[in-house]
Amino acid sequence: MAAANRFSVTIQAADFDIAALQAALLAGSAAEGAVATFTGYVRQNTQQGLRTLELEHYPGMTEASIRAIVHDAQQRWPLLAAGVVHRIGRLAPGDPIVWVGVAAAHREAAFSACEFIMDFLKTRAPFWKKETDARGEQWVAARDVDSQRAARWGDESGS
Repeated sequence: MAAANRFSVTIQAADFDIAALQAALLAGSAAEGAVATFTGYVRQNTQQGLRTLELEHYPGMTEASIRAIVHDAQQRWPLLAAGVVHRIGRLAPGDPIVWVGVAAAHREAAFSACEFIMDFLKTRAPFWKKETDARGEQWVAARDVDSQRAARWGDESGS
């Protein structure tokens, strides 16, 4: 995340360096009083024995959708920086899949914006997930609990 653009969205197949991502959030004017981050990992489905999770996306559309989510967070809280890294491709249980980081002057804005971004990543970012487990391959359906979490922010669209 370059200092000139303190708000970034990256979609990549490669793993990411959490320490480097957090350091990039602090590359500003030392006004940052709080950094909140979230790292999501591919969860083992113990009932079915998940072997792999494969993520697909629509290039360009996915990044634009996530940028809009980050922009919505900027409209709600006084953020100094924010970054989202989401992986695509084939991942195994335990692999990191998503990182969200937010820098703000105060912890309330950092915590809230980080949670807001993650909640809307689950409902508005166009990713398709396919699991391979003991049953074979199947596409993962959207979960009602994710929509409920996003709805608690008010307008479901995030605007």
